[in-house]
Amino acid sequence: MKIDKVWFENDRIYILTDSGRELWQSLLYYRRLREATDEQRSNYEIDDEGIHWESLDEDVSLESFEYDDPEPQGISSFFLSHPELNDAAIAHRLGINRNLMRQYVNGMRKPTPETEKRIYDEVRKVATELEMA
Repeated sequence: MKIDKVWFENDRIYILTDSGRELWQSLLYYRRLREATDEQRSNYEIDDEGIHWESLDEDVSLESFEYDDPEPQGISSFFLSHPELNDAAIAHRLGINRNLMRQYVNGMRKPTPETEKRIYDEVRKVATELEMA
């Protein structure tokens, strides 16, 4: 499978493959692309591995377009939609392994419902502390 076309629409990156398949991913997974100008986004190279934006230091693998969840869900969506939140600091406060938390944020693993609740509760606690400051 090879990429014939790349475009952006509605906070998503789309590709058209040489077999006619149209695939997409959320730009929440790619903050540099999400914040880039149209001109920066149009300056890419395609190879057998995927798409590379040298000026943005960003790569999107062809393989990643076939992942089960092209749109972040739950904790992943929450933290990717709010990059101002420090997921490592929340992990530290909760005693969660930092790398595990990063996997939750990147959608590579899904927390248990109990862990997800603990994370949201801790974020609410931080917000309350900030309101009192």
